[in-house]
Amino acid sequence: MKERLSLIAVLLGILWITACSLPAQEAAAQTLPSAALHIGKATLQAQIAVTEAQRERGLMFCPKLADNDGMIFIQANIGPATFWMKNTLIPLSVAFIDKNGVILEIHDMTPADPTMPDNMLPITRSTSDQIAYALETNIHWFSLNGIKPGDKIEPPPATLARNATP
Repeated sequence: MKERLSLIAVLLGILWITACSLPAQEAAAQTLPSAALHIGKATLQAQIAVTEAQRERGLMFCPKLADNDGMIFIQANIGPATFWMKNTLIPLSVAFIDKNGVILEIHDMTPADPTMPDNMLPITRSTSDQIAYALETNIHWFSLNGIKPGDKIEPPPATLARNATP
């Protein structure tokens, strides 16, 4: 009986150690190509998320962004866009962008309570069905830099997709 309890205690200890190490593994930053994006007078260094896995991961577990950093998501298809804040630690703003690099919408997003189930996560949806790209930045980055819908991103985001193919 004591041997059995000892074995159970060892197994529980292993499970606990494994569970505690998972966030550290998940927290490892994605290594993605990046590009300097110019919008009006502002420049943003953006990581480029092209694959489904890269887009789904996004800025999860990122503890902070430098003032002029972000991530651009190359959507698989043009259409409406939906973004969530699963495992996202920092508040963000997202610009939804058309195929020509023109910003159509800008929304602010706040992190979810980490104990919240996936079906209760805050979701941000575009009103437009013409979204080809999305650009996430620190919250209010767009307004702080005087960027608004109608402004255009340079270089055109389509060129980023070609250069960032994994």
